[in-house]
Amino acid sequence: MIDSRRGAVAAVIAAASLTLAGCGPSGGHAAPAGSSIPVTQQLSTAAVSVGGALAVGPGPQTAYTVAAQPAAGSCHYRHTVDGQPLPDPGCTPGATNPRVTSGDLASTICRSGYTSSIRPPASITGREKSADARSYGYTASLHDAEYDHLISLELGGDPNDPRNLWVEPPSPGHQPGAGVNNPKDKVENTLHSLVCSGQVPLAAAQSAIATDWTTALHTVGH
Repeated sequence: MIDSRRGAVAAVIAAASLTLAGCGPSGGHAAPAGSSIPVTQQLSTAAVSVGGALAVGPGPQTAYTVAAQPAAGSCHYRHTVDGQPLPDPGCTPGATNPRVTSGDLASTICRSGYTSSIRPPASITGREKSADARSYGYTASLHDAEYDHLISLELGGDPNDPRNLWVEPPSPGHQPGAGVNNPKDKVENTLHSLVCSGQVPLAAAQSAIATDWTTALHTVGH
């Protein structure tokens, strides 16, 4: 068991090394210009986030409270080779909703209206969004940025765990002032359909989108 786990970690580190060197698959991560995260730290973070289990959040609440966010400037965006934004895996690794399991999909995420019934109100998320923007050093218009569930509610992501929320900046080509229009939403919708139709296991979809939303569909074989 120990040898196999060491082998798995070594494989992840090797893959991360190729990606950071620009030799990874299309859509791989590249550290943003001026990033203060050293290469060794990026490799360590990749090994932990890919090899470890997803965190489990507190789940839906009858009355949400404003969640504390990471310290200002402590989170750093990553970007794919084509400029799509990815969150800092140390600040936003993703967290799941404990009330959503593979055995109750019909009564939770695959039931119409479920996600709206557990979504925190804007009076809560608006304050969290402003604080999280400071965490990530995001200074552009919040009107164009989405306070995004990394693992979406429709995929069983936790509604208000700060590990599952990040201020997602606009994608390349976005027109300033046009509001939120992120391609990640389409990936979420497709994964939701695949999970609810039984084509992809819930855990596989959650892991794929938490790791890299731009490659999530490829990761699950679609």
